[in-house]
Amino acid sequence: MRAVDIIIKKREKQELTSQEIEFFIEGFTNGEIPDYQASAFAMAVMLNGMTAHETKDLTLAMAHSGQVLDLSKIVDIAIDKHSSGGVGDKTSISVMPIVAACGLPVGKMSGRGLGFSGGTLDKLEAIPGYRVNLTTDEFKQQLKEKGIVLTGQSLDLAPADGKMYALRDVTGTVPSTPLIASSIMCKKIAAGATAIVLDVKVGLGAFMETLDEARKLANLMVDIGQLAGRKTVALLSDMNQPLGSAVGNALETIEAIELLRGRAPKDYYEHCLHVTAHVLMIGRRAKDLEEGRAMAEKCIADGSALEKFRVLVQAQGGDVSYVDDISRFERAKFIEVVNASRSGFISQVHARIVGEAAVALGAGRARKSDPIDHAVGFIIHKKVGDKVETGEPLFEIHANDRAKVDDARSAVLSAHKFSDEFVSPLPLFYE
Repeated sequence: MRAVDIIIKKREKQELTSQEIEFFIEGFTNGEIPDYQASAFAMAVMLNGMTAHETKDLTLAMAHSGQVLDLSKIVDIAIDKHSSGGVGDKTSISVMPIVAACGLPVGKMSGRGLGFSGGTLDKLEAIPGYRVNLTTDEFKQQLKEKGIVLTGQSLDLAPADGKMYALRDVTGTVPSTPLIASSIMCKKIAAGATAIVLDVKVGLGAFMETLDEARKLANLMVDIGQLAGRKTVALLSDMNQPLGSAVGNALETIEAIELLRGRAPKDYYEHCLHVTAHVLMIGRRAKDLEEGRAMAEKCIADGSALEKFRVLVQAQGGDVSYVDDISRFERAKFIEVVNASRSGFISQVHARIVGEAAVALGAGRARKSDPIDHAVGFIIHKKVGDKVETGEPLFEIHANDRAKVDDARSAVLSAHKFSDEFVSPLPLFYE
């Protein structure tokens, strides 16, 4: 078997066998197949696609390119929840403690932000001391003892995916649905997940801007999960405007903690409860969404969800006093409230523009090596459909560099559009 024959076969739009895909990924992982052939393979997949079975085989080959965790002796069902990323999406920080407080142990490996999309690890690191680099053994031990883990991905999990993504990033092959789906799902499978809830974002601040694109990706990932023997459900959720009010690492972590106290913007609260209900259902703790939601609301009301977050932070070396007193979080030097210059109804708050403006303030990174400023970002006061009066607060800028405030103000003002006529609120979920 030769790598070039596999590339030619996919170039000619033929279906690859399991053995051919396994041969290629194994050779690429161990260095026998060079980067230029892997790049040609990725381009052939980008142009000609893959069947669900091919994509499943690619996913499993990448998952088994390194260690695959077996959590069956620790938990009865290994749950994972994945978001395809967006602006203001701090959902995991709220959902995981609620799920764990409802009696379903949950261990999650999250990522960092890149570009306009924020990362869970960057947000959690706004809590001094919080460790995001647990070893595999530490991950397992904490899941067993505490029932909750939120950390970064171990380097020995799915190494083929790391190598492949680095190539895709520089060869114009990132926007390939089979490659995106296999990249996401191989990490879930390698991390030991047996049940997966996928939150696929749709809209201006998402990688999938249209419902058709998002549905195609979601269906493919569900197919992969089911073919691989994993219970999988995908939700299509709105990302045309930021989720919640806070955009920026410390600001979002504060908002996520406040939700655990029952205080959060309505859209963020409803989003988290809906995702939690699906996790509890697929994790066999709730018989339906209604029961799952009721369980989640009870754990927020009785304080057990907040206590579970305290347990998580303490277990991973974080300063719990920040959970107890959110005023301890690092604050930006310059906070400016921007008021509406006209009255009307909000017709758009462009999520991508807000996210890119937050990155420009220092909340994100243009390159993986860039430092993060945890304190900076925005508080968005109005959502699509809200009525606004002249002079009413529209958003807040949190900046540490006075020279960046003007650009931030202009950008986020441009993200807001107004209408004289009533505008319907955006749906939280499409299907």
